[in-house]
Amino acid sequence: MFGEVFAEPETYTGHPPDDAYCNDLLARDEVLLLAATEGDRVIGGLAAYVLPKFEQARREIYIYDLAVSEDSRRRGVATALIGEVRRIGRASGAWTIFVQADIVPEDAPARALYRKLACEEITALHFDIAP
Repeated sequence: MFGEVFAEPETYTGHPPDDAYCNDLLARDEVLLLAATEGDRVIGGLAAYVLPKFEQARREIYIYDLAVSEDSRRRGVATALIGEVRRIGRASGAWTIFVQADIVPEDAPARALYRKLACEEITALHFDIAP
């Protein structure tokens, strides 16, 4: 789903993790993986992480990936997925939920969605640092 929507099939399906890795990932409370389905077809997905903070006894949720199949867009799928993360966040005592969006023309719809749902927009830069 993510590889198709983001046009990055190699990133998402080129080197799938083994069952032990997947089982460990799915058992973690801090990993949120949601799927939106229509019948037996996955039409949307969201991956997020619950991040415990060190400066206060609170948590934040970071939406890492959010994708909706092209033929299912503009039908509330992404809003519903974020709504479920919000529900989980409230139930777990999360302080905030945040998401990043690229500043490229093709991500304009995502930015519009986030602006509609957000209570604040912070301008920041994202840097990838090699390990």
